[in-house]
Amino acid sequence: MDFKEREFATALLGSDINTYSVARAFYEEYQIKSYVFGKYWSGPSINSKIVEYQGNPLMDTEDVFLEHITALAKRLSNKKIFVLGCGDNYVTLIGKCKDKLPENVIAPYISIDLMNQLVNKERFYELCEKLGVDYPNTFIYKPEMGHDFDIPYEYPLILKPADSVDYFAHSFEGQNKIYKLASRQEVDETIDKIYQAGYSSHLIIQDMIPGNDENMRVLTSYSGRDKKVKMMCLGHVLLEEHTPLGLGNHALIMTEDNQELYQQARALLEEIGFTGFSNFDIKYDPRDGKFKFFEINVRQGRSNFYVTNAGFNIARYLVDDYIYEKDMDFVTCTNPSLWMVVPKGVAFKYVKDEQSKNQMRDLISQGKMVNPLFMRGDLSFKRWSHLVVNHLRQFNNFKTYYN
Repeated sequence: MDFKEREFATALLGSDINTYSVARAFYEEYQIKSYVFGKYWSGPSINSKIVEYQGNPLMDTEDVFLEHITALAKRLSNKKIFVLGCGDNYVTLIGKCKDKLPENVIAPYISIDLMNQLVNKERFYELCEKLGVDYPNTFIYKPEMGHDFDIPYEYPLILKPADSVDYFAHSFEGQNKIYKLASRQEVDETIDKIYQAGYSSHLIIQDMIPGNDENMRVLTSYSGRDKKVKMMCLGHVLLEEHTPLGLGNHALIMTEDNQELYQQARALLEEIGFTGFSNFDIKYDPRDGKFKFFEINVRQGRSNFYVTNAGFNIARYLVDDYIYEKDMDFVTCTNPSLWMVVPKGVAFKYVKDEQSKNQMRDLISQGKMVNPLFMRGDLSFKRWSHLVVNHLRQFNNFKTYYN
């Protein structure tokens, strides 16, 4: 593979599909190798030619993070270095350490105070209410309520943490990303397990919007240093993962155009003075014909390569904004493309809508489909064999968990 010297470099925190997708975007646009820092020696960034990986189980702690970033900044003292988090915990860590980073390190994030407001789902819904952005009917559970509260929604309903960083810092047996609960007994038992594990924030209990995976949307945006939105790309989620800890992770996305959604999200982002990448989870509610916003991630999502594949390379927006200081007009994605991290056999078996299947076939035949992990030229035997095993495991995952 060919690499070039640039006046900038990138340091990524994590080791999963998000991390590799960002590294691939930087390589495809600028032919540079990314420096990846993660907790464990696992994931698609291991044995990659476009990544220099360093692992440390304490990488998500302030001292270890600063030690590694400071050492890299000294090593590359002649370059500007982007530091990008590929998970909520890492983004929060960067936000807390912004004032302690070396001068040649660029952290393209909002303030930690605003970050904490937005990452917390309860506060995000308060903002939606203020700005007239649609979101699901929501009940906020507080630990002092115990079991003495009434739920105003029919079963099944959705339960999830308001603070996902705190939630995943306290693991327990049977821990899920979100919970679909069918009775009051299940609600009480789930609440008890979560708080007994050490979680201390509020919980979100929501009316469950009917419909399967195909009602989901994902919206990725980039807001410049001037706090104006520069790019938006909407993905129609045709399939999600259904394993307990992967529930809600995207498995198949087809881009689509929806100017009304773009304008809702743009108004919200510019109202709060957002900068950097943001990522919204949205679901269409057939009962009232509205799209409901679930949450905002103050970073690029794990499926971010669907944006790059549609012609809007995410690395280019950072470099043009912070390195070359280019003026950028507001653009929205209207290019049809397909992002997929499951085998085609899984995709065509579990996507139910025939029109969507026909569109998928057309995009595959036109060469507009990508699996971001299988990059030509970056498939050493060790890396390829690891990816294939995990890829084929999806057949059993969907057979076991999809319903």
